[in-house]
Amino acid sequence: MNSAAVGQSPVRCSRCVMDTKVDPSIVFDSSGLCNHCRRYDELLESRVSGGEVGRRALAAIVEKIRGDGQGQEYDCIIGVSGGVDSTYVAYLVREHGLRALAVHFDNGWNSELAVKNIEQVLKRLGIDLYTYVVDWPEFRNLQLSFLRASTPDGEIPTDHAINALLWREAGRRKIRYIISGMNFTTESISVPDWAYGHSDWRYIEDVHRRYGTVTLRSYPHFSLPFLFWVNVVQRVRTVSILNYLDYRKDVAMRVLQDELGWRDYGGKHHESIYTRFYQGHVLPRKFRIDKRYGHLSDLINSGQLEREEALRELQQPPYPEELQRQDLVYVTKKLGLTPVQFEEIMRAPRQSFRDFRNSYAVVQLMRRTVNWLRKRGLYPK
Repeated sequence: MNSAAVGQSPVRCSRCVMDTKVDPSIVFDSSGLCNHCRRYDELLESRVSGGEVGRRALAAIVEKIRGDGQGQEYDCIIGVSGGVDSTYVAYLVREHGLRALAVHFDNGWNSELAVKNIEQVLKRLGIDLYTYVVDWPEFRNLQLSFLRASTPDGEIPTDHAINALLWREAGRRKIRYIISGMNFTTESISVPDWAYGHSDWRYIEDVHRRYGTVTLRSYPHFSLPFLFWVNVVQRVRTVSILNYLDYRKDVAMRVLQDELGWRDYGGKHHESIYTRFYQGHVLPRKFRIDKRYGHLSDLINSGQLEREEALRELQQPPYPEELQRQDLVYVTKKLGLTPVQFEEIMRAPRQSFRDFRNSYAVVQLMRRTVNWLRKRGLYPK
C-alpha cells in the first residue's frame, strides 16, 4: 500500500511515527508497518552486535587496530563535531586504549558551546586534535549554490567534506582505521528525498557548476574512484564502534556530562548553528521535511523511546521560535543575503538531486555491496 491520496489525512506507520506527509514515497505492508521499519528489522542483525557478542567482536577489532598501528603515532582517526555520538566515540577509543587523532572540519558555523565541548573533552581525554578550517568565501558560495538549487540537500556540502577530510587524512598519514560515530540504532532511517549526496561529488559539482560563482580550490571532496582507491588499495576501514554496543543515547549523554563536563545543545546536530537553522526552519517551511520524524522513529525502533512520547514531541516547534528568528538574522547576514533575497530562495520552485547530474545508481550499488559484505562478516559493522 502506497501513500495516501492528496487531500487525505496522513497515513502513519503502525510502529514508528513516519507518515505519508513527511515521506510521500513511504510504503506500508498489510499490517501497516512501513518500509523504514522493515528495513530496520532486516538489517539490524548485520549492523548491530550488542551484549557479549558485540564486546568480543569489538575487543578483536581493537586488538587488530593496535597491531596494524604499531610504530605509528596514531592507530586510528576519529571525526569530532562536539555532538553526542562523536564525543562518545572519543570517550570510547580512550577507554579501549587506542591512540586516536581527532579531526574536526571547521565550516564557520560552530556554536560557542560546540567549540568549548570539543576543546574540553579532548583535553581531558588527552587526544590530539587536527582542525581543518575551510576557506570561507568558497564554502559560503557552495552553501548558497545549494540554497539556490532549491534541493533539500543544504547540509551535503558539510557532510561530504567531513568524509573527504577523514579519508584524506587516513590515506596521507597511513592510518588504516576511521572510527565513526554513525550508529544504526539511532540513525537508520534513510530517505533520499530528504538528503542525498554524501558520497556523490558528481552531484555536488553539478549544483555548484550551475549556481556557484567561486572556484572550489580548497574544499575537501572525493570522487568514487578515490573512494575505491582508499578502501581497496590502501585498505582503510571505517569502524562504527557504537554498533558493537548496546548504545543508548541518554546513557551516553549522562556519561559525557558526569565524566567529561560535556554540555547538551538541546537538539540533534544543534552543535552547528547552520544545521539547527536548516533542519529546524528551512526544511520544514520550504520542503515540508521534519527530520525529527526520522530521529524519533529510530529511537522507537531501538526501544529508547515510546511512540506516544515521540508524538507529543512532534507537537512542539522544531526548536524555540525566538531562537529561529535570531538564527534567521544571523544566517542570512553571514551568507550575505538580504531578507528579500532569502525569501526569494524560500519561494523558489523545489527541485531534487534527480534534476542534476548524479551517480545515484552507483552509490546505491556500493551501499548494497557493503551491506552484503557486512552480512557475511567481511566488512566492519
